[in-house]
Amino acid sequence: MKTALRLLSGASIIAALAACSSAMRAPDAPAAVTVPAGNKLVLSLVGAGDLTYECRVKAAMPGAYEWVFAGPTAVLSDQSGKALGKYYAGPTWESNDGSKVTGKQLAVAPGAANAIPLQLVKANPSTGNGAMTDITYIQRLNTMGGVAPSDSCAADNAGAKKLVKYQADYLFYKAN
Repeated sequence: MKTALRLLSGASIIAALAACSSAMRAPDAPAAVTVPAGNKLVLSLVGAGDLTYECRVKAAMPGAYEWVFAGPTAVLSDQSGKALGKYYAGPTWESNDGSKVTGKQLAVAPGAANAIPLQLVKANPSTGNGAMTDITYIQRLNTMGGVAPSDSCAADNAGAKKLVKYQADYLFYKAN
C-alpha cells in the first residue's frame, strides 16, 4: 500500500510539474506590439511560407512603381514541426480543426534586419470551434525574411508577382 501511495504521489508531482512547465508565458516584445493586460497566451505556432508582392503604380505618384504586399501563404506548425493549420489572405489563421480567426493590424515594430516587422493584430470574432475559438489578439514575433523584392519594379513589369520566403512566430491570446 505504501509503495502504491508513493507511486501515486510521484505521479501527481510529475503531473503537477508538467502542468506548471506547460503554462505559457507571454514573451517580452516592443511596447507597440505588446498585448494588452487581461489577455493570456494560449497558443504559439511557427508560420513558414511565402509573402506575395505585386509590382504596382505608387499611390498618388503616377509613373512611379513599387512592390506592394499582396498576401501571405504559410503553414502554421507547432514547435516540433507538426503542421496544425495555415495562414492566408484576410489575414486569416485557420486551424486544422476548422476553427479560424481574422483580424485587423493595430501596430507594428521593427523586426530584425532584412525581416518584415513585428505585428499586433486585434482578432475579429472567430468561426468554428477549436484552437482559434475566442482568440482576442495575435502577435507576430521573431520574423525572418519576407521583405519586398529589391529588384526592378517599373511599367514594363507592372502586375508581375514575386514570392518571398519568410518565417515568424504567431502567438495567440484569449481574454482572462
